[in-house]
Amino acid sequence: MLSVREIEVRAGARLLIEPASFTVSSGDKIGLVGRNGAGKTTLMRIMAGEGLPAAGTVQRKGVIGYLPQDPRTGDLHVDVRSRILSARGLDQIMTRLERYGAAMASTVGAERDKAMAAYAKAETEFLAEGGYGAAAEASRIAANVGLPDRVMTQPLSTLSGGQRRRAELARILFLGADTLLLDEPTNHLDADSIVWLRSYLQGFPGGLVVISHDAALLGETVNKVFHLDATRCVIDQYHLGWAKYLEQRETDERRRKRERANAERKAAALMAQADSMRAKATKAVAAQNMERRAERLLEGVEAARTQEKVARLRFPEPSPCGKTPLSASGLSKSYGSLEVFFDVDLVIDRGSRVVVLGLNGAGKTTLLRLLARLDEADLGEVTDGHGLKLGYYAQEHETLDMSGTVLDNMMAAAEDLTPTEARTLLGSFLFTGDDVDKPARVLSGGEKTRLALARLVVSRANVLLLDEPTNNLDPASRAEILHAIDTYRGAIVLVTHDEGAVLALHPDRVLLLPDGTEDLWNPEYIEWVALA
Repeated sequence: MLSVREIEVRAGARLLIEPASFTVSSGDKIGLVGRNGAGKTTLMRIMAGEGLPAAGTVQRKGVIGYLPQDPRTGDLHVDVRSRILSARGLDQIMTRLERYGAAMASTVGAERDKAMAAYAKAETEFLAEGGYGAAAEASRIAANVGLPDRVMTQPLSTLSGGQRRRAELARILFLGADTLLLDEPTNHLDADSIVWLRSYLQGFPGGLVVISHDAALLGETVNKVFHLDATRCVIDQYHLGWAKYLEQRETDERRRKRERANAERKAAALMAQADSMRAKATKAVAAQNMERRAERLLEGVEAARTQEKVARLRFPEPSPCGKTPLSASGLSKSYGSLEVFFDVDLVIDRGSRVVVLGLNGAGKTTLLRLLARLDEADLGEVTDGHGLKLGYYAQEHETLDMSGTVLDNMMAAAEDLTPTEARTLLGSFLFTGDDVDKPARVLSGGEKTRLALARLVVSRANVLLLDEPTNNLDPASRAEILHAIDTYRGAIVLVTHDEGAVLALHPDRVLLLPDGTEDLWNPEYIEWVALA
């Protein structure tokens, strides 16, 4: 259980949430919603004990399972199964069992007896923690989030960002937590895994707080909605399911607008009467009283919700380039014994639009990293054409300098950008005032997305490599990105699970991984997008 009392949330000096109180008990399934930058991730970090409030307290009882937007995957040399089992400490016990088992096979006499006793003790601990049944449960959860058995023995370092995210989700679900705090849990999941996750969360007996832009997940899962109003800096708490919440919120907004209009009309009449009386010295006191009544009228009603700000995004006018600014031939990549893809060719002509499809782990992100020259291919080569200016949006935000500030990152994106110009552009991406001095590492997933996209805007790139650009975005911000993709005149290579992003791209070709098959786009491929 979580008990939040008079908690105030700030980002530096900027107020995000006025003091608020609530509890999360068993059976509560709360959707935490609001536009990007409203403070959802910051609030969840505080609830999980990974951040401090400006004021107020959080009391925690039981085991808390927290999935952040950018999960920490620990030692990348650890295999997937061990990472998941570590949620209950089973990985260490299994390591001991393997060591004692090897010792039993390789020793004799007293040494063997000692190893057998140690093995028996470790096995007792293992069984007490659920033993082989727990290990099977971990494998079932992993399979349901899209991690098949063949991946379970692979080191985390060999996995794509999407697969590592799935491994961390499986670990949190395997933890056996009393309360789950999940920040965008459907990111990188395919359609089948999302359906399974909805069912799992429906049946979860503990408390749940979930941040998600997946309306279907919220509709089928939550029984309460906490809306963070970025304009009013308050949490509007609705003890309703998602559909009823949407109806009630619209009703509340209409009520606020009506009450505000009535109060403003009455206050205007009082002020007019006060002005007419003020000219007479004998009625000056009465005029002041009327002004105060008018002020109290306006103070007594909530302000109508203003239109929330959205980052205005337009990708850059591409620099001139040759007919084929980027090409690759015979690309092959493996991680240890795991072959990702072999002998892939790709030609990106000026203004071409290519979508890359394939299951998680098929090498989509790896291909973009090779094209961006962040990684080296085992075989094959990438060739830059005349005038190439490349822009790369990474799903894990690797292109950002996490130790630098927002302003530092923006200045590094274009050599001729002045600090004033950078601040102006960052303002259009909703980074204002002290926000530009925040280190990139403390930004939410949505804020990191906005910063990475702002860097692209000043790049004058004529080829964009976009890896899941709509992740972590609220509907309004997502619509801006889709419009930017639609109107951009340069070439785009797109990796996404978002059908809307593919439709906005109007692709002329599709590249299927891991086989490297290239085909002309046809509408039947749209069904592959969510499945990938």
